[in-house]
Amino acid sequence: MNVPQDLRYTESHEWVKRESDGTVSIWITDHAQAQLGDIVFVEPPKPGRKVKAGEAVGVVESVKAASDIYAPVSGEVVAAFSDLAGTPEKVNADAYAAWMFRIKPDDAAALDQLLDAAAYEKAAST
Repeated sequence: MNVPQDLRYTESHEWVKRESDGTVSIWITDHAQAQLGDIVFVEPPKPGRKVKAGEAVGVVESVKAASDIYAPVSGEVVAAFSDLAGTPEKVNADAYAAWMFRIKPDDAAALDQLLDAAAYEKAAST
């Protein structure tokens, strides 16, 4: 399982990257894409949407199943990665190469409550 050390993670298998402008980038982990199989469709949240931590905000579909994507923190969606809509299968090649959406967190300290790489690996393996 590929779990980059510099990211934060959720128990629902999203990764979170703190960006230099104060936003956070979010997408599914390598473990999640492996469980889903071949990704065929991605629906990110719309920019401008206010979200709460734990709220379902997007969808990823594979040949096996559809799965909700959850906001790891509360805040405002400021961007959605439109390239994933045209080539959703890219996530199967590298789950960390692109992000699905970005949030400007209401509270930047909320990221510290997310799982670090070691805790995520432990949670994902159970």
